[in-house]
Amino acid sequence: MKENVEQRIERVIEEYVEHLNPGLASLLKFLGFDTVESQAEGVFVWDVRGEKYLDCLGGFGVFTLGHRHPRVVAAVQAQLARQPMSSRVLFNEVQAELAALLAEVTPGNLQYSFFCNSGAEAVEGALKLARLYTGKPGLVAAEGAFHGKTLGALSVSGREKYKEPFRPLLPGVKHVPFGEVEALAQAIDEETGAVILEPIQGEAGVIIPPEDYWPQVRELCDAHGVLLIADEVQTGLGRTGKMFGVEHSGAVPDIMTLAKALGGGVMPLAAFSATAQVWEAMIPNPLLHSSTWGGNPLACAAGLAALRTTLEEDLPRRAAILGEMFLTRLRALQERYPEVVTEVRGRGLMIGIEFREEDLAGLTIAGLAQRRVLAAYTLNNPTVIRLQPPLIITEAQADQALTAFEEAVAQAVELVRELD
Repeated sequence: MKENVEQRIERVIEEYVEHLNPGLASLLKFLGFDTVESQAEGVFVWDVRGEKYLDCLGGFGVFTLGHRHPRVVAAVQAQLARQPMSSRVLFNEVQAELAALLAEVTPGNLQYSFFCNSGAEAVEGALKLARLYTGKPGLVAAEGAFHGKTLGALSVSGREKYKEPFRPLLPGVKHVPFGEVEALAQAIDEETGAVILEPIQGEAGVIIPPEDYWPQVRELCDAHGVLLIADEVQTGLGRTGKMFGVEHSGAVPDIMTLAKALGGGVMPLAAFSATAQVWEAMIPNPLLHSSTWGGNPLACAAGLAALRTTLEEDLPRRAAILGEMFLTRLRALQERYPEVVTEVRGRGLMIGIEFREEDLAGLTIAGLAQRRVLAAYTLNNPTVIRLQPPLIITEAQADQALTAFEEAVAQAVELVRELD
C-alpha cells in the first residue's frame, strides 16, 4: 500500500533513528524541524507537505546564491552532458579556468589552488602545505575556532567537546584568545610554522575581532617567519559584504581556505590557495597531496559559474546593504528585550544574535520553524542564533524573516514567563 505524506515523514525520521544518527533526529525534532525537505529554489525550501520555508540558515553558508541558481545548474548540466568526472591523467580545462579566476580575485593574488571537496579537507591541505614549506610542525589557532572535524582540522579547532573523545590529536598546537595580539605573540616560538584564523569566527558565535587585529597578526607573522592561514570557509565569496573576509582589514594571508559557497549551492567544492613562494614547496613532487574527486569537472563548472555570478551581480555589495537592514532591526529588538537578547553582531549577511540563555535561543529557533523560517545556533556557542540567508534575498523577504524573528522572540519570552 502506498504511504501517505505523514507516513513518509515518520518513515524517514525512523530511518534516521535506526540507520543514521539518533541524536541528530532528536535534536531536529526538538527544534521544530520534524518534517522532510523535498525541493528548493532561490531562498525557499519546501517540505513533503508542501510547506514553504524561508531559508535564513543557508546551509551554514553554502547557499550564497540561493538554491539551484539557474546559472550554476545550467553550467553543471552542460558539463554533465560532456564529461562529469576527470580521467585524472589529461589536463582539465574547467579546473584550470577556475584556478586562474581565483588567482585574479583572491587578496594578494594567491596564485595557486588545490581543489578538494569540503572545508575540512581544505584546512588539512593548508596545514600540510604550511608544514611542508616551513619545516616546522607548530600551529597557533584561536579559542572558539572551528576549522572542521577531520583530525588535523579538529586539532586547530577550539571547542573541547568535539576534541576530547579523539585525543591525542596533532601535537604542537596552541590556542589563544581570538582578537588578542599579545597572547598570539607569546604563543609563537621557534617551532611555530603557521597561524590559522577565521576573519570572523563563525561557530564561536559570529565573533568580530578588533579592526587592527588582522594587520597586527600579519606583522607578527612576518616578524617571526610564520605563515598566516585565513580560513574563509564561511566568510569567503561575499558573505561579509566584501569578496573575502580579510579584505575588511587589508591584511593578506599566505594561504587561504575556501569551501561552502564555492560550489554555488549545487556541488561540493573546496580549495586551498597560496602564494607562488609558498607553493614552490609542492612543485618537486606534484603528487605529494592529491584527491580522487578534488577538482572534478562537475564541481569546477559549478564553482566557475558561482564565482562569475557573484562578481557580475556584485553580491558582496548586496550583502553589505541588506546586512545593515538586518542589524538595525535586530538591534532594535535587543533594545526591547535586553533581558533576553544580550548582543547582536555581524558583518554583511553573517549575523549572530546572542541570547542570555541557551533555552531561549532554542525556543526562538522553534518559533521561527513554526513561522516557516529556517535558522540554527552556532556549533561552539548554542546561545547564539546565526542568520546567514542567501545573498540574493530581497528586502521583502528580509522583512518577512525579521518579522518572524521578532514574533518568535516575543513568543519565547511569553513561554518562559508562563513557566516561571
